[in-house]
Amino acid sequence: MKPTDHSNISLLKEIAELLNEETEMQPMLLGALRKFLEGTNFETGWIFFVNGRGRHEMIAHVNLPRALEQNNCQFLSKGGCWCISKYRNQELLKASNIIECQRIENATTACIGDCAGITHHATVPLQSGQERFGLLNVASPNTVRFSDDELALLESVAFQMGSAIKRILLTKQEQEMALVQERNRLARDLHDSVNQLLFSVTLTSRAGIEMSEQPDIKETFKEVQNLTQEALTEMRALIWQLRPKGLESGLMEAIKGYAEMLGLQLKVKVSGVLQLPSRIEETLFRLTQEALNNVRKHAGVKEAEIFITITQTDVLLVIKDEGRGFQVDSLVKLPSIGLQSMRDRTNALGGTVDWVSNLGKGTEILIRLPY
Repeated sequence: MKPTDHSNISLLKEIAELLNEETEMQPMLLGALRKFLEGTNFETGWIFFVNGRGRHEMIAHVNLPRALEQNNCQFLSKGGCWCISKYRNQELLKASNIIECQRIENATTACIGDCAGITHHATVPLQSGQERFGLLNVASPNTVRFSDDELALLESVAFQMGSAIKRILLTKQEQEMALVQERNRLARDLHDSVNQLLFSVTLTSRAGIEMSEQPDIKETFKEVQNLTQEALTEMRALIWQLRPKGLESGLMEAIKGYAEMLGLQLKVKVSGVLQLPSRIEETLFRLTQEALNNVRKHAGVKEAEIFITITQTDVLLVIKDEGRGFQVDSLVKLPSIGLQSMRDRTNALGGTVDWVSNLGKGTEILIRLPY
């Protein structure tokens, strides 16, 4: 039975309240999509996010039939479709009936499960003002076309979702800015206090070496000077990690500057154009920092190589040294917090990290990040 206008207004209010309550993207979209399907004749739905390069990712789905849900929704996630094509070409401006969906046809042809009568779907862009985020698709069994009223309701829900997505993105941006400001404050405090104290200890120990006549006392002051200098290097590396100096001038300049600060000679080779999103750029810098720290601390060499390859969908980062190397048992935890941190950072962005290392033959770290 077709919902009345009154019930539609009530449904939209409930969805609006749900969207305003959630602060995390995926639970918000799942809850709103589920509420929408419960209150309408639509049976199933799925949401794509589409980035600036036209790459799409399924972010949420509800009540998909078995054939479309198989293998992490492989048929819906891959292949061509009118909705994605029109969206990429900025030709999809409102809720529309999809005459043909290659993805659904592929799932039907594969005969891997029941499509539950789903052959066509409706689609609507998710946006806030001029900023676009992706697509909301809905379908019903044995339905080829949806009415103008149903499409109008779909547009209303898409508008609410787009506004909520924008709100969450703005909130996250504010949180990230606050985090950057806190990092900068902490970096300044470390530089102005601990860093200066360590520098003073270095000068004092140097004076002690020159003033003392006894060899054992001279040796003690030398040891203090060496330890303090090591602590200074560690402190400067920590300050760099908190506030990446030089990143505003580009990723490669920041990496080269960090290597120079550590006293490492670095060979760099870049293939492709380095025009990456800021989040990817900072993650690459943090990963390289960690790798170069490991070279300085554990490899026993002063040279390293970095290779960066940029494709249309991924960036590949390789950090290589010819130092001591190490051995890792795949059944036990990683040998350092640094390597685990690198794995956590790459996993957070949907990337991968691997390493090849043998005792006496050096280490090669391979990182791949989608963007």
